[in-house]
Amino acid sequence: MSSYELMVIFTPVLSNDEYKVATKNLKKLITDNQGEVSNEDLWGLKSFAYPIDKKTTGLYLVLEYNAPTTLNAKLQIQMNRDESIMRFMITALDKHAVAYNARKRSGEKITKQDSVTEKEEA
Repeated sequence: MSSYELMVIFTPVLSNDEYKVATKNLKKLITDNQGEVSNEDLWGLKSFAYPIDKKTTGLYLVLEYNAPTTLNAKLQIQMNRDESIMRFMITALDKHAVAYNARKRSGEKITKQDSVTEKEEA
């Protein structure tokens, strides 16, 4: 199974309950298809840099999950059908990104020395 990060922007007209139900449905879709949600981050209402669908704000959700690669196609189809989702992005995470996110969540201070340099990769 591979690690992924999903960022979703919901329409701002959703009530708090509808937002939670939509979030729960996405997590259920992941877990029903042999996936495992490792982190959930509800950002709430944020302003856009530019209007999207004539709206200037949106409700953000970031999910980090482990799943087989076949799940992403099903997830994309389901999110394209959902009218409450304005935009979404699925990003594949490598082992360094997973470790970085874990350190960031734990509150550990991240310095530039901790990052991998070009010389170390070669």
